[in-house]
Amino acid sequence: MIEATTRHGGPAHPGMGFRQFVAFIAAMMAINALGIDIMLPALPAMSSALGITVENQRQFIIAAYVLGFGAAQLFYGPLSDRVGRKPVLLVSLSLFAVASIAATFSTDFTTIVAARLLQGVVAASSRVLAVSIVRDCYSGRQMARVMSLSFIVFLAVPILAPSIGQLILMAGPWPWIFYFLAAFAIAVVTWGWFKLPETLHEDYRRPISVASILSAAREVVTNRYALGYTLATSLLFGGLMGYINSVQQIFADVFQRPAIFTTVFAATAGTMAIGSFFNSRIVERLGTRLVSHTALLGFIAISGVHLAVAAAGYETVLSFAVLLAATMGCFALAASNFNSMAMEPVGHIAGTASSIQGFLSTTGGALVGLLIGQSFNGTTIPVAAGFFLTGVGSLAMVLLVERGKLFQARNAPVAVPA
Repeated sequence: MIEATTRHGGPAHPGMGFRQFVAFIAAMMAINALGIDIMLPALPAMSSALGITVENQRQFIIAAYVLGFGAAQLFYGPLSDRVGRKPVLLVSLSLFAVASIAATFSTDFTTIVAARLLQGVVAASSRVLAVSIVRDCYSGRQMARVMSLSFIVFLAVPILAPSIGQLILMAGPWPWIFYFLAAFAIAVVTWGWFKLPETLHEDYRRPISVASILSAAREVVTNRYALGYTLATSLLFGGLMGYINSVQQIFADVFQRPAIFTTVFAATAGTMAIGSFFNSRIVERLGTRLVSHTALLGFIAISGVHLAVAAAGYETVLSFAVLLAATMGCFALAASNFNSMAMEPVGHIAGTASSIQGFLSTTGGALVGLLIGQSFNGTTIPVAAGFFLTGVGSLAMVLLVERGKLFQARNAPVAVPA
């Protein structure tokens, strides 16, 4: 059991035990996962109801949310560094519930994309604040362990979300999915209102000013560990978003097996949860670099095999599911540690740093993923190639950050507040 204390020696999250703290962080992160994955089974019904005739256009229902989610993170970090984590969380998630209900009134492609963009903008706080709150309470390998444990719960959402969406569609029309999202957000707000303490210490509050934000941004972009691992994460996330954008079409158009979509999606997402749990068990003993660098090499090797299988015309539902599951497991081991390693040298500006890193990784990943998704051509080649190329790009970034040396434990230089 980790005894959490702040930098000043007090309890990090009074009123919340360690397990409840991990569960709450996971619930915050789950809002974003639900906002993306619960939509997937509803895309055909939404396309029909809203008059979307070009199949690849439906991907913008996902992409608009992720782009709004990425861009707005620049706002929430500085705000939470000034007024605290808790008030920003409660207000933004309440607005997410309002935006979700507003989405039910969409009548065409333009309005649903606008509503989804708004959802993403107000949901962006969840990513920034989850990382910031954990960083307020933990650092180093302990932070990586907490994030991994949160990921285990969080990654149950992609496993269950499409099935939840499908069950909702069996009971009612697609707007009911947005009512479910609103209810989930209200539940998290209520939990946080009563149980979450303010984790930002008074000594670490920063004024909201252009100079302060630029100073923090300069620290992030000039620290090669903070920037390099953020960009490496962005590329991996781009491969994942390419898969998410295309997966419903793959099962409907390539395999012509839409009925098994939610089952296979859950199975492949399940390996991400397994990977995160495995990481939580080994990362404190082996270190973030040994685990994440090994996983990245595995990610590249497996996606390379997948690309070869798809390009040779031997792709089947079984090969797709097995190779994707293995790729997702490696993704979980690499990405959760990359996030922790990117935050380690900038903990004293955790909110602003998290927002800048989140903006870069999410927006960059969304654009890369949209490029991959829009390349869908009736085969699985674009998705497999997307995973392989983003993995290679991520490795190149890691090699630049580590100056050509993989696997070696080291402490990133930490800037200290003036």
